Amino acid sequence: MNKYTKDKIVFWGFLAPALFAFSVVVIIPFMMGIYYSMTDWTAVAGLEINWVGFENYKNMLSNKAFQYSFLRTFLFTFISVISVNGIAMILAILVTREVKFKTFYRAGFFVPNLIGGLVLGYIWQFIFKSVVPAIGTLVGSSALEDVLILADPNLALMGLIMAFTWQYAGYIMMIYVAALLNVPQELIEASQIDGANYWHRFKSITLPMIAQAFTITSFLTLVNSFKQYDIIVALTNGGPSATFNGEIVNSTELLAMHIYNVAFKFNNMAEGQARAIVFFLILSVMSMAQVHYNKKKEVEI
Repeated sequence: MNKYTKDKIVFWGFLAPALFAFSVVVIIPFMMGIYYSMTDWTAVAGLEINWVGFENYKNMLSNKAFQYSFLRTFLFTFISVISVNGIAMILAILVTREVKFKTFYRAGFFVPNLIGGLVLGYIWQFIFKSVVPAIGTLVGSSALEDVLILADPNLALMGLIMAFTWQYAGYIMMIYVAALLNVPQELIEASQIDGANYWHRFKSITLPMIAQAFTITSFLTLVNSFKQYDIIVALTNGGPSATFNGEIVNSTELLAMHIYNVAFKFNNMAEGQARAIVFFLILSVMSMAQVHYNKKKEVEI
């Protein structure tokens, strides 16, 4: 047996446990999920499972609650990606400047990310229901005093975005901090000597140098926004109600919660699985498209 063959055996020997675990935990359940999505499976013991083909997918596409949840998820994701990355970049710039206690500030901005989604949701529920009206009373603003953020369909979604941004911006900030600290100071100093102002330095030097960080942060915020669940459960539980094409729907029931409710609340396991498959495909396509676009921009820069 030559050295190349021995190396291949050793390689696959070390890789085999990971491949086995990945197959058992991910690949096989995913293939079973595709099969169950084309049946009338309800997870009730003793009931026969019948093949229905693409019927669950047809029902999903014609379901108003799914359509509304799909649109609201895209809106939530679009605004969240912008708000999280924008605030994270501002915070990163602030804590990388020569200011006192900047390490303390970094830790303070990162702390919300350590709070669990359920706890964070209850914190913001208290803020919206008690703190905001109290501030309105204190400053004499009837608009703040009487506003019911969690009772208005549009304001409730914005409340979710605020809570998610508060939790996640500190984590994304740390990635930007690492990228900003790796920007060569020689380039910054040379541009200062040439008379470039801060905006020109940031646009022409800093942004191109941290392009790889944008690829990572955009991917993370996109995926985490799209599959948001725990904050919604604690803050709004999918409410308040709204109307969409003549039907009553839940205004903050994003796709992850919608799939859970269909599968476990209404016991339509097969329909829930079909929607989970579509959810996975949409998220995969969006993520790969975003990474491809950002990588292309990196090369152009």
